[in-house]
Amino acid sequence: MAEQDRRIRRRQGELEGQVLAALREADGAVTAAWVQERLGGDLAYTTVVTILTRLLAKDVVARERRGRSFVWTPTADVARLAALRMRRLLDGERDREAVLASFVTALPPGDEQVLRALLESVDESCAPGGRDTDEDRTEH
Repeated sequence: MAEQDRRIRRRQGELEGQVLAALREADGAVTAAWVQERLGGDLAYTTVVTILTRLLAKDVVARERRGRSFVWTPTADVARLAALRMRRLLDGERDREAVLASFVTALPPGDEQVLRALLESVDESCAPGGRDTDEDRTEH
């Protein structure tokens, strides 16, 4: 059996989440080699650098030149990365309303209540008098 066949396939975005989680555990800025080691070392160094560069493009990590290499720090958490993936998927659909409606109706009751509470808290924080208008909502 080929080595690639023996490896467990990761879900899309799972490796990005693992790299970001490793960065968040660090005491400060770290190198790609540190991240590679932290993830068990079974990933090629170039793969780790590629993932870090993708995270940089998504604005969830920052990098700084230190000597001849870069050090990396997180600027967001794993939840923000997941939200960015969700947003990218939604942006790729023609009928956003249908996608959102399907998403919301498929939520379990507990998740639906959390979503409603979050939307209400956004409404309350956006407008001086509490509730905002559709025009106000587009600014947030």
